[in-house]
Amino acid sequence: MSATDHVSRGATWLAALTDNASKAKGFPASVQVVDAPLGELPARYIAVVPDTDNAYPRAAGGEVGLVEGWALAKAVRDIVAADAGNEHKRAVVAVIDVPSQAYGRTEEAFAIHQALAAAAEAYAAAREAGHPIVGLIVGKAMSGAFLAHGYQANRLIALDDAGVQVHAMGKQAAARITQRTVEGVEKLAETITPMAYDIASFDKLGLLFARLSIGDADKPDANDLRQVRTTLDKAVADIGDDDSLASRLDAEGRAASVKVRERLRAQWAGD
Repeated sequence: MSATDHVSRGATWLAALTDNASKAKGFPASVQVVDAPLGELPARYIAVVPDTDNAYPRAAGGEVGLVEGWALAKAVRDIVAADAGNEHKRAVVAVIDVPSQAYGRTEEAFAIHQALAAAAEAYAAAREAGHPIVGLIVGKAMSGAFLAHGYQANRLIALDDAGVQVHAMGKQAAARITQRTVEGVEKLAETITPMAYDIASFDKLGLLFARLSIGDADKPDANDLRQVRTTLDKAVADIGDDDSLASRLDAEGRAASVKVRERLRAQWAGD
């Protein structure tokens, strides 16, 4: 196994869902892009994976860095341009297993914020252009990496597994920011849902379309794949013509969020 073929959950699920179809050319080893069916429809599957030969060491472990941000933007923008004249737009499945954005002086100097913003904007533009975007969280979905790769999806699906975590920052970083120990951060998460890392707590925020219990998140079998594929199909059907993220506010517990938005819109309109 070469360094660029290091197995991660993102790579594992991308290969499994696409039946090991050939990867699209023109992308770095850390961004795998595969065009394969989703049910009866064509789709593009995208995953960020570890590459120990990455030219930027801070992005060697599957983090989303400079190269990855721009490559994600290209992978999405390419199909938006290709499908511009088509009535039916291809779906995009973001297979998500990203531990963080890449932190480093080089990344800051070369404007990682622009690279990641380009990726997020490409996903949003594709969604608004009529492409159904589904994010499948199979591992970690952390900080700016998740914002760049998957958070702009119409629907989010997650595996119900201890290895699946979602948060704005890693525990060590959260401990430094809040001036607590890691144990203190974990204790705080027991009573404050947005501070938690586990997927069950994230689900309580109303952002998931589905949370799936499967046999083995690291080695999916035929039953696991069947369940995930069925749910992906349901998510695309549920999206329909809706190009917004409004469905995230429909869940129980989001009443306050809805009220805040209503008041902000009223203030903006001058009412």
